Amino acid sequence: MAVTNIIRRTASQVVPFAVRVIGRTQNYHHRSSALLSTVVNRSAASRNYFRSSTPSTFHCYSTKRPSSDESLLKVIQAEILCAEESEEQDEVEEVPEGFPFKIEDNPGQQTVTLTREYQGESINVEVHMPDLVTGDEDENDNDADDSERANQSQIPLVVRVSKKNGPSLEFGLTAFADDITIDTLAIKDANVAEDQIAYEGPDFSDLDENLQKAFHKYLEIRGIKPSTTNFLHEYMINKDGREYMMWLKNLKKFIEA
Repeated sequence: MAVTNIIRRTASQVVPFAVRVIGRTQNYHHRSSALLSTVVNRSAASRNYFRSSTPSTFHCYSTKRPSSDESLLKVIQAEILCAEESEEQDEVEEVPEGFPFKIEDNPGQQTVTLTREYQGESINVEVHMPDLVTGDEDENDNDADDSERANQSQIPLVVRVSKKNGPSLEFGLTAFADDITIDTLAIKDANVAEDQIAYEGPDFSDLDENLQKAFHKYLEIRGIKPSTTNFLHEYMINKDGREYMMWLKNLKKFIEA
């Protein structure tokens, strides 16, 4: 009888303890499952967020070139190829023997400078791009006396003849194939302020004919003659082609950047 009572008391103490232990274990597994489910859900949510946001973010920083730029680049490249073929066909004009001037040709500029010294004088010639004639001009738009000259290519020149510590003569010229026309003649004095308006003399064409001829001879002695200007005509045509090629390539670089 005593033994039976002991067994009953022991069982009554062990069973509640076991129930508590099992309950705690179940609660632990329940909390662990809930925590794991939360982590998994958050990870999935993070992946969904980046999947939804990444494409739009990259789209904002897209560097794809517009189709219109691609079309422009194709046209520019075609023009470059055409200009290269034309440049290959042009012969490089060599400086003729006895050419009296030193040529200063800076790429990117539309003028060429000629310099020389002549009996204590400094002669500076500014050569501009030629005005080319294509042959399409309407001769009816010109006077009969000027029609032949109007259909010739020409080069504008500015010639300055100066002496030490003194004024200079400045000629505005137009060089045709076998003729040079003096358009203007002025005396330039470096000591005269720019805001002062100096008397520049009459129009050159209004001068006495003998005086006009004398000034033509004056320039010829200093190297301004048809043999010089004819070479300059060919030289400037070639320069125009080189400058156009450089201009096209700079355009292409800008569009590609």
